[in-house]
Amino acid sequence: MSNAIKTVVVVGGGTAGWITAGRIAAKHQSNSTTNIKVILVESAKVPTINVGEGTWPTMRKTLIALGIRETDFIRECDASFKQGAKFARWVDGSDNDFYYHPLVLPQGFIKGDLSPYWHARQQGKNAGTSFSNAVCFQESICEQGLAPKTIRSGEYRDIANYAYHLDSGKFSKFLQKHCLEKLGITHVVDDVVDVINHDNGDIASVATVKSGKISGDLFVDCTGFASILLGKHYQIPFIECNDVLFIDNALAVQVPYEDENAPIASHTISTAQEAGWIWDIGLHHRRGVGHVYSSNHTSEDEATQRLADYVGPAIKDLSIRKIPIHSGHREKFWHKNCVAVGLSAGFLEPLEASALVLVELSAEFICEQLPQTRQVMNVVAKRFNETFLYRWQKIIDFLKLHYLLSKRTDNKFWSDNRDPQSIPESLQEMMELWRYRSPADFDFTSNNEVFPAASYQYVLYGMGFKSDYTLSPHLLNDWDFANKQFSMTEKMIQQALQQLPSNRELLDKIKQYGFAAL
Repeated sequence: MSNAIKTVVVVGGGTAGWITAGRIAAKHQSNSTTNIKVILVESAKVPTINVGEGTWPTMRKTLIALGIRETDFIRECDASFKQGAKFARWVDGSDNDFYYHPLVLPQGFIKGDLSPYWHARQQGKNAGTSFSNAVCFQESICEQGLAPKTIRSGEYRDIANYAYHLDSGKFSKFLQKHCLEKLGITHVVDDVVDVINHDNGDIASVATVKSGKISGDLFVDCTGFASILLGKHYQIPFIECNDVLFIDNALAVQVPYEDENAPIASHTISTAQEAGWIWDIGLHHRRGVGHVYSSNHTSEDEATQRLADYVGPAIKDLSIRKIPIHSGHREKFWHKNCVAVGLSAGFLEPLEASALVLVELSAEFICEQLPQTRQVMNVVAKRFNETFLYRWQKIIDFLKLHYLLSKRTDNKFWSDNRDPQSIPESLQEMMELWRYRSPADFDFTSNNEVFPAASYQYVLYGMGFKSDYTLSPHLLNDWDFANKQFSMTEKMIQQALQQLPSNRELLDKIKQYGFAAL
């Protein structure tokens, strides 16, 4: 058995498979015969899940690393711009109940924390101004349906930080075409029927129906929920978290716009329901809408009716797809010479769009830390497992935060989510700290954080949580700084409202003219 890592075999296609294969191939120049060889094996019989339509700003970095033009990506993947998430009816269920989790940091966040000053201002003439609208300009942009930049901004540059909404089925095909034409990946369309080990327990090869044995030094499991390598072959246990996150089903539907000039929301809309919530994602040519719910708190018929109420009469002509959600993750993600990426590693409900970002982060880690030898792989695997176990737990905590802060009483779903028995101890400890001060970077001890302190501030204070600063009056000792930041936010809002086009207007221009290349 060769000691050097020369061949990486990615088993499974879809977004996870092609992003991982592409990142490795691009970094290690697989289009040269002297470098790492990347082989992607996928079955023609297994359909991809194709439900992840929301991304993070990290996707811009991923696309750049793959050598993809933003213009091509937007045109080919029906993509639109995403500037965060709007959470409607999560607090008390009323019509005017909403808050934003934007994608920009609060104004002056690196220099100082505006949270204590915002709390204090709630007692005066500025009472009622939402936290996000007081400390950043992105809520106002989203409320007006504006894009995060102009056609003159250029590829990947921004005025306001942004991610994307995309058609995941088109995205997978787009990635495949790019990887095969530009990055030198070997593509094998075949069914894996067996996994063959070396004497030391490492995978030596996967056996296929038509192509025989495909050997490699590192195997990446991107086989989705089947988890053929890590789950079935190595029997790595699956850790469920349905005692914390109760959502276990989704009903998804693709909704056409009423006309070609209909506005396109530049944010994900998440609207709470009696026993779950509905996502609404605006792409260029359609909307992706779905209801995720807990089957222990409502029936499928009731959930379908909630979805129909939201979509309206058009739903009678649309096909609704049911997708089971098995929340949790593998006990570890890298075992021997096999690492899982995507659904084979785990899955949580789509709140805050964590699925695709975990694929990106995993692919980035693997391509940047690709071990040179089998001995080094043990060290890399240990670090990968530690990093991603931490990330999964922190994502679970952050998702749970949205539920435990709700004051809704219309279904036991919400009261069960507030039950301390369902709240991780790590999150309970943080909540105790934040009773007297706002979330801060020092609360998070790792450089592998997925959600920064600012994200916790947006959710906490958006949902009405109050931090009591009476015991720490020194946190309010620089009103000059705070007032300057609040004024700067107001100025930036006015500038953005005057400068930025609508989301649809910019997307139409990209389709027609394209961005100037970097």
